[in-house]
Amino acid sequence: MPLVFVPTPLGNLRDITLRALDVLREADLIVAEDTRVALKLLRGLELPGREIWSYREANARRTTTAIVERARTALVAVTSDAGTPGISDPGSELVAAARDAGVAIEVLPGPTAAMGVALLSGFPLKRFTFEGFPPRSSGARRESFSHALRGGATTIWYESPRRIRAALADLAAVAPDARVFLVREYTKLHEEQLAGTPREVIAQLAERPRGEVAFAVAPYETTPEVPPADAAAAIDALLAKGERVGDVAKLLATRGFGDRRELYARAAARKARRKSSIKER
Repeated sequence: MPLVFVPTPLGNLRDITLRALDVLREADLIVAEDTRVALKLLRGLELPGREIWSYREANARRTTTAIVERARTALVAVTSDAGTPGISDPGSELVAAARDAGVAIEVLPGPTAAMGVALLSGFPLKRFTFEGFPPRSSGARRESFSHALRGGATTIWYESPRRIRAALADLAAVAPDARVFLVREYTKLHEEQLAGTPREVIAQLAERPRGEVAFAVAPYETTPEVPPADAAAAIDALLAKGERVGDVAKLLATRGFGDRRELYARAAARKARRKSSIKER
Protein backbone atom coordinates (compact mmCIF):
# COMPACT_ATOMS: atom_id res chain seq x y z
CA MET A 1 0.00 0.00 0.00
CA PRO A 2 1.27 3.53 -0.64
CA LEU A 3 2.19 6.33 1.70
CA VAL A 4 0.35 9.31 0.18
CA PHE A 5 1.22 12.95 0.89
CA VAL A 6 -2.01 14.94 0.69
CA PRO A 7 -1.93 18.75 0.42
CA THR A 8 -4.70 20.41 2.41
CA PRO A 9 -6.32 23.84 1.88
CA LEU A 10 -4.40 26.86 3.13
CA GLY A 11 -7.62 28.49 4.27
CA ASN A 12 -10.45 27.92 1.80
CA LEU A 13 -11.92 24.41 2.06
CA ARG A 14 -12.98 24.55 -1.60
CA ASP A 15 -9.30 24.32 -2.58
CA ILE A 16 -9.28 20.61 -1.69
CA THR A 17 -8.82 18.45 -4.80
CA LEU A 18 -10.98 15.50 -5.80
CA ARG A 19 -8.00 13.14 -5.52
CA ALA A 20 -7.22 14.46 -2.04
CA LEU A 21 -10.81 13.79 -1.00
CA ASP A 22 -10.61 10.26 -2.38
CA VAL A 23 -7.43 9.48 -0.44
CA LEU A 24 -8.68 10.99 2.81
CA ARG A 25 -11.94 9.06 2.46
CA GLU A 26 -10.23 5.73 1.77
CA ALA A 27 -7.22 6.05 4.09
CA ASP A 28 -6.89 3.54 6.92
CA LEU A 29 -4.71 6.02 8.83
CA ILE A 30 -4.25 9.78 8.59
CA VAL A 31 -0.96 11.23 9.80
CA ALA A 32 -1.30 14.88 10.81
CA GLU A 33 0.94 17.68 12.02
CA ASP A 34 -1.68 18.67 14.64
CA THR A 35 -4.49 16.20 15.29
CA ARG A 36 -6.85 18.98 16.40
CA VAL A 37 -6.41 20.82 13.10
CA ALA A 38 -6.87 17.57 11.20
CA LEU A 39 -10.10 16.75 13.06
CA LYS A 40 -11.48 20.20 12.23
CA LEU A 41 -10.57 19.74 8.56
CA LEU A 42 -12.12 16.29 8.37
CA ARG A 43 -15.32 17.50 9.99
CA GLY A 44 -15.47 20.35 7.46
CA LEU A 45 -15.06 17.83 4.64
CA GLU A 46 -17.68 15.54 6.23
CA LEU A 47 -15.12 12.81 6.86
CA PRO A 48 -15.25 12.31 10.65
CA GLY A 49 -14.32 9.24 12.67
CA ARG A 50 -10.90 8.58 11.13
CA GLU A 51 -7.84 7.14 12.89
CA ILE A 52 -5.27 9.94 13.24
CA TRP A 53 -1.65 9.88 14.38
CA SER A 54 0.40 12.92 15.27
CA TYR A 55 3.58 13.53 13.26
CA ARG A 56 5.54 16.70 13.95
CA GLU A 57 9.12 17.81 14.51
CA ALA A 58 9.06 16.92 18.21
CA ASN A 59 8.09 13.27 17.66
CA ALA A 60 9.16 12.59 14.06
CA ARG A 61 12.21 10.54 14.99
CA ARG A 62 10.32 8.07 17.17
CA THR A 63 7.17 7.75 15.02
CA THR A 64 8.65 7.50 11.51
CA THR A 65 9.29 3.75 11.71
CA ALA A 66 5.79 2.99 12.99
CA ILE A 67 4.20 5.02 10.18
CA VAL A 68 6.29 3.29 7.52
CA GLU A 69 5.44 -0.15 8.95
CA ARG A 70 1.73 0.70 8.92
CA ALA A 71 2.01 1.79 5.27
CA ARG A 72 3.23 -1.69 4.30
CA THR A 73 -0.28 -3.07 4.73
CA ALA A 74 -2.57 -0.02 4.86
CA LEU A 75 -3.27 3.18 2.96
CA VAL A 76 -1.66 6.00 4.99
CA ALA A 77 -2.37 9.65 4.18
CA VAL A 78 0.12 12.27 5.39
CA THR A 79 -1.16 15.83 5.86
CA SER A 80 0.04 19.09 7.36
CA ASP A 81 -1.91 21.86 9.07
CA ALA A 82 -2.17 23.71 5.75
CA GLY A 83 -0.62 23.26 2.34
CA THR A 84 1.74 20.57 1.12
CA PRO A 85 3.25 18.35 3.83
CA GLY A 86 7.03 18.21 3.94
CA ILE A 87 7.58 21.88 3.05
CA SER A 88 8.87 23.74 6.12
CA ASP A 89 7.61 20.91 8.33
CA PRO A 90 8.63 17.24 8.81
CA GLY A 91 8.15 14.96 5.84
CA SER A 92 11.36 14.48 3.88
CA GLU A 93 12.66 12.06 6.53
CA LEU A 94 9.46 10.03 6.22
CA VAL A 95 9.84 9.85 2.44
CA ALA A 96 13.44 8.69 2.78
CA ALA A 97 12.51 6.05 5.37
CA ALA A 98 9.64 4.73 3.24
CA ARG A 99 11.84 4.51 0.17
CA ASP A 100 14.53 2.65 2.11
CA ALA A 101 11.86 0.22 3.34
CA GLY A 102 10.51 -0.37 -0.16
CA VAL A 103 7.15 1.28 0.60
CA ALA A 104 5.50 3.07 -2.34
CA ILE A 105 5.16 6.86 -2.05
CA GLU A 106 2.78 9.24 -3.79
CA VAL A 107 2.66 13.04 -3.55
CA LEU A 108 -0.56 14.68 -4.73
CA PRO A 109 -0.37 18.15 -6.29
CA GLY A 110 -2.05 20.90 -4.34
CA PRO A 111 -1.85 24.19 -2.45
CA THR A 112 1.43 25.75 -1.38
CA ALA A 113 1.87 29.36 -0.27
CA ALA A 114 5.37 29.52 -1.79
CA MET A 115 4.08 29.12 -5.34
CA GLY A 116 1.15 31.41 -4.67
CA VAL A 117 3.29 34.35 -3.56
CA ALA A 118 5.79 33.65 -6.36
CA LEU A 119 3.12 33.96 -9.06
CA LEU A 120 1.32 36.89 -7.43
CA SER A 121 4.56 38.86 -7.13
CA GLY A 122 4.99 39.29 -10.86
CA PHE A 123 8.75 38.88 -10.38
CA PRO A 124 10.82 36.83 -12.88
CA LEU A 125 10.37 33.09 -12.27
CA LYS A 126 12.53 31.45 -14.91
CA ARG A 127 14.78 30.76 -11.93
CA PHE A 128 13.78 31.21 -8.29
CA THR A 129 14.67 29.78 -4.90
CA PHE A 130 12.58 28.82 -1.90
CA GLU A 131 14.50 29.89 1.21
CA GLY A 132 11.99 28.81 3.89
CA PHE A 133 12.07 30.68 7.20
CA PRO A 134 14.96 33.12 7.77
CA PRO A 135 17.05 32.67 10.96
CA ARG A 136 15.69 34.15 14.16
CA SER A 137 18.65 36.34 15.17
CA SER A 138 19.19 39.67 13.44
CA GLY A 139 22.81 39.06 12.47
CA ALA A 140 22.08 35.61 11.03
CA ARG A 141 19.04 36.95 9.16
CA ARG A 142 21.10 39.68 7.51
CA GLU A 143 23.75 37.19 6.51
CA SER A 144 21.09 34.83 5.12
CA PHE A 145 19.42 37.61 3.11
CA SER A 146 22.78 38.81 1.76
CA HIS A 147 23.77 35.31 0.71
CA ALA A 148 20.41 34.55 -0.94
CA LEU A 149 20.21 37.83 -2.84
CA ARG A 150 23.66 37.29 -4.33
CA GLY A 151 22.13 34.46 -6.37
CA GLY A 152 20.47 36.91 -8.75
CA ALA A 153 17.10 35.11 -8.69
CA THR A 154 13.71 35.76 -7.13
CA THR A 155 13.67 34.41 -3.58
CA ILE A 156 10.62 33.14 -1.68
CA TRP A 157 10.44 33.25 2.13
CA TYR A 158 8.07 32.31 4.94
CA GLU A 159 8.00 34.17 8.26
CA SER A 160 6.10 34.28 11.53
CA PRO A 161 3.79 37.29 11.94
CA ARG A 162 5.61 37.97 15.22
CA ARG A 163 8.95 38.38 13.44
CA ILE A 164 8.01 39.76 10.02
CA ARG A 165 8.63 43.41 10.88
CA ALA A 166 12.09 42.62 12.28
CA ALA A 167 12.88 40.40 9.29
CA LEU A 168 11.97 43.12 6.81
CA ALA A 169 14.03 45.63 8.80
CA ASP A 170 17.05 43.34 8.45
CA LEU A 171 16.35 42.95 4.73
CA ALA A 172 16.27 46.76 4.48
CA ALA A 173 19.68 46.91 6.18
CA VAL A 174 21.32 44.79 3.46
CA ALA A 175 19.11 45.67 0.47
CA PRO A 176 17.24 48.94 1.18
CA ASP A 177 15.83 49.32 -2.34
CA ALA A 178 14.88 45.66 -2.84
CA ARG A 179 11.46 44.99 -4.37
CA VAL A 180 9.29 42.99 -1.97
CA PHE A 181 5.87 41.40 -2.41
CA LEU A 182 4.20 40.07 0.74
CA VAL A 183 1.02 38.03 1.16
CA ARG A 184 -0.63 37.57 4.53
CA GLU A 185 -3.39 35.01 5.06
CA TYR A 186 -3.17 33.69 1.47
CA THR A 187 -6.54 32.28 0.23
CA LYS A 188 -8.29 33.27 3.47
CA LEU A 189 -11.06 35.77 4.09
CA HIS A 190 -8.73 38.59 5.17
CA GLU A 191 -5.98 38.01 2.60
CA GLU A 192 -3.65 41.01 2.32
CA GLN A 193 -1.15 41.78 -0.46
CA LEU A 194 1.57 44.39 0.07
CA ALA A 195 4.33 45.60 -2.25
CA GLY A 196 7.25 48.02 -2.12
CA THR A 197 10.69 48.31 -0.60
CA PRO A 198 11.22 46.54 2.76
CA ARG A 199 10.57 49.77 4.67
CA GLU A 200 7.49 50.57 2.59
CA VAL A 201 6.02 47.14 3.30
CA ILE A 202 6.74 47.54 7.02
CA ALA A 203 4.83 50.84 6.95
CA GLN A 204 1.80 49.09 5.44
CA LEU A 205 1.76 46.23 7.96
CA ALA A 206 -0.43 46.31 11.04
CA GLU A 207 1.48 46.88 14.27
CA ARG A 208 0.79 43.28 15.29
CA PRO A 209 0.01 41.35 12.10
CA ARG A 210 -1.72 38.00 12.39
CA GLY A 211 -1.85 34.89 10.28
CA GLU A 212 0.52 33.14 7.89
CA VAL A 213 3.03 35.30 6.02
CA ALA A 214 4.98 34.64 2.82
CA PHE A 215 6.99 37.12 0.80
CA ALA A 216 9.01 37.29 -2.40
CA VAL A 217 12.07 39.41 -3.14
CA ALA A 218 12.85 40.30 -6.74
CA PRO A 219 16.30 39.58 -8.21
CA TYR A 220 18.70 42.02 -6.61
CA GLU A 221 22.17 43.16 -7.56
CA THR A 222 24.13 43.36 -4.32
CA THR A 223 26.83 45.98 -4.65
CA PRO A 224 28.90 47.33 -1.77
CA GLU A 225 28.43 50.95 -0.82
CA VAL A 226 32.18 51.51 -1.24
CA PRO A 227 34.77 49.69 -3.40
CA PRO A 228 35.74 46.26 -1.93
CA ALA A 229 39.38 47.33 -1.69
CA ASP A 230 38.46 50.00 0.82
CA ALA A 231 37.32 47.75 3.65
CA ALA A 232 38.30 50.37 6.22
CA ALA A 233 35.83 52.87 4.79
CA ALA A 234 33.12 50.22 4.69
CA ILE A 235 33.78 49.32 8.33
CA ASP A 236 33.72 52.97 9.40
CA ALA A 237 30.46 53.58 7.52
CA LEU A 238 28.71 50.70 9.28
CA LEU A 239 30.15 51.56 12.70
CA ALA A 240 28.90 55.11 12.23
CA LYS A 241 25.41 53.68 11.74
CA GLY A 242 25.66 51.95 15.10
CA GLU A 243 26.16 48.42 13.80
CA ARG A 244 27.82 45.92 16.16
CA VAL A 245 31.30 44.65 15.36
CA GLY A 246 30.09 41.08 14.78
CA ASP A 247 27.34 42.23 12.42
CA VAL A 248 29.80 44.43 10.52
CA ALA A 249 32.10 41.45 9.97
CA LYS A 250 29.26 39.16 8.84
CA LEU A 251 27.76 41.70 6.46
CA LEU A 252 31.02 42.75 4.82
CA ALA A 253 32.15 39.14 4.46
CA THR A 254 28.97 38.35 2.50
CA ARG A 255 29.63 41.41 0.32
CA GLY A 256 33.06 40.19 -0.64
CA PHE A 257 35.19 42.44 1.54
CA GLY A 258 37.31 39.59 2.89
CA ASP A 259 37.53 36.94 5.59
CA ARG A 260 34.96 37.30 8.37
CA ARG A 261 37.47 36.77 11.21
CA GLU A 262 39.90 39.28 9.76
CA LEU A 263 37.08 41.79 9.26
CA TYR A 264 36.00 41.26 12.86
CA ALA A 265 39.49 42.04 14.12
CA ARG A 266 39.75 45.14 11.93
CA ALA A 267 36.29 46.36 12.92
CA ALA A 268 37.05 45.87 16.63
CA ALA A 269 40.31 47.79 16.27
CA ARG A 270 38.68 50.62 14.36
CA LYS A 271 35.84 50.83 16.89
CA ALA A 272 38.36 51.06 19.73
CA ARG A 273 40.23 53.76 17.80
CA ARG A 274 36.99 55.71 17.31
CA LYS A 275 36.22 55.57 21.02
CA SER A 276 39.73 56.71 21.89
CA SER A 277 39.46 59.59 19.43
CA ILE A 278 36.14 60.71 20.92
CA LYS A 279 37.58 60.68 24.46
CA GLU A 280 40.58 62.80 23.44
CA ARG A 281 38.25 65.47 22.16
